[in-house]
Amino acid sequence: MQPKLKGVTVAVIGGDARYLVLIDELIASEARVNVVGMPVTSSVKGVTLYDNLEGCLVGVQAVILPILGIDEKGLLHCVLSEQKYTMTEEIMSQLPKGTFVFTGLASFLLKQMTSRMELRLIELMSLDEVAILNAIPSAEGVVQMAMELLPVTIHGSSVIVLGFGRTGKTLARLLGAMGAKTKVVARKPADLARVTEMNLVPVAFNNMLDCLGEAEVIFNTIPARVLTEEALCRVSHDTIIIDLASDPGGTDFQAAERLGIKAVLTPSLPGRVAPKTAGRILAQPIVRLLSEKTASN
Repeated sequence: MQPKLKGVTVAVIGGDARYLVLIDELIASEARVNVVGMPVTSSVKGVTLYDNLEGCLVGVQAVILPILGIDEKGLLHCVLSEQKYTMTEEIMSQLPKGTFVFTGLASFLLKQMTSRMELRLIELMSLDEVAILNAIPSAEGVVQMAMELLPVTIHGSSVIVLGFGRTGKTLARLLGAMGAKTKVVARKPADLARVTEMNLVPVAFNNMLDCLGEAEVIFNTIPARVLTEEALCRVSHDTIIIDLASDPGGTDFQAAERLGIKAVLTPSLPGRVAPKTAGRILAQPIVRLLSEKTASN
């Protein structure tokens, strides 16, 4: 990554392992980085450590919050820190209007706060340049998980991918390339046509229940409750369900447990299976947007 952010100060507040890589990428772009809630040493050139949010936000041109941002009480998701931090409107009000606030997915509270203070909120996971590339470690991670859970190989297994969005496409392509008997459930006729073009088996969403009993693994990417108790009653007890949708997922996990079906949710998978790749993916749009803003000033 070419240096583009000389003279820019960025606050990185909390985050997971991919944020350590993100900090390195910002420094490589010659940004100054204020850090709180992350295990970074003060000896790293270009990094200034803080133990409070107020100090960390002084003089910054951008703020990077954790992927899950803040909850509805303002609590930050600082998974690598034992200390808890809460972002209040009073603390955030010290930021000038137009300051970038980056997060993965924004809660209603964060949207309200940034809107009232006229800050520029960017939800990274909503950007195609992030979501499409992020689908790669997500797909590889769930396939790795399936390989560890299955008593058989992926090759020759009967699998179903629910949803054909950015992650669903990448996952279905990977499973097909590995020799899995892959069915893809989608709503749009154009998506079903694309599934056929990929030499996979298309299933219209309305026909999903009819094929669930055939699967050894079901991968859900749909961010809505699609694997209801009614649907799970069609699933074999030997089937494994891996849910990639954002928390709380698209599976009735309580019903799955009652029915004796193994179902797992995979939050923040890229940060766990490929933090270096995922950190670089996050850094690209942040550096691009900040460099564009710097160039226009």
